[in-house]
Amino acid sequence: MKNILIPTDFSENAWNATRYAIELFKDEKCIFHLLNVYTPAIANSRFMASAFDGRALEDSTHLNSEKGLEEVVKQIKNTYDNPDHCIKTISSFSLLVDEIKDVVENQGINMIVMGTKGASGMEEVFMGSNTVRIIKSVKNSPVLAIPQHFEFVTPSEIAFATDFNRFYTQSEVQPLINMANAFEAVIRIVHVQYEIKGLTEIQQFNLGMLRKYLKDVEHYVHTVSELNSVSKTLEIFSNELDIHLLAMLNYQHSYMERMTREPVIKNMAFHTQIPLLVIPELGLGGLSKGRKEKQKSFSN
Repeated sequence: MKNILIPTDFSENAWNATRYAIELFKDEKCIFHLLNVYTPAIANSRFMASAFDGRALEDSTHLNSEKGLEEVVKQIKNTYDNPDHCIKTISSFSLLVDEIKDVVENQGINMIVMGTKGASGMEEVFMGSNTVRIIKSVKNSPVLAIPQHFEFVTPSEIAFATDFNRFYTQSEVQPLINMANAFEAVIRIVHVQYEIKGLTEIQQFNLGMLRKYLKDVEHYVHTVSELNSVSKTLEIFSNELDIHLLAMLNYQHSYMERMTREPVIKNMAFHTQIPLLVIPELGLGGLSKGRKEKQKSFSN
């Protein structure tokens, strides 16, 4: 049984991500955890509200949060009504990133699916910023970011962007393998280079290990020249090869940190026209024992 977390603010963007998640896992037994966080406005020092007013405001906001979640659940059941899907709701007075980190750990979340908007307009920047902050903060669950107007397409073509400078572990590559197996997808390993040149000995070894992990999955390696920026290069690559999903590993102290932290993850989260799967660094130790037990269902 997979546990999928879907943060929602009841917008069309969030509903689009919810629909994508339900379509993506339509043949899987899943628990979808719909999360809405609320933080009632706190009066400033010039206009201090009474304790009664503050409590009434919090109660009202909580009621709106729960009502909104009920409406989303009703919409899901009216649209899909999948007997293999269970919907649970979480309404929390908290900060979004803090609450997501708690839910991921306590509920054994296998994947976070959320919407992301383009970078035009204050509301869109805010939503995009949330996506980036979650990607940067959550260390033990993949994050799947769905563009605002993207309609579900079975992901039969998946791109995996990497530079081969780091050793990959089985646990880090597994979400990618699971996705490919579920949809009989082709994985296209794409290596963006500023200047095309041969791989170093370390890069060759890491590529060899990656291909060993992917031995049962149809896959190809593509080396492409950087065009203006890595994110722009990946966008063009995805368009030309009709890629349905782009995957990246997210780890520190490497060339890939520059790809997956500020320039690329931020740019792709704001501008990508296809879903972006960001897999966190797990290292040689992989998941903790407790998390492994909860995550077993993801690979079954």
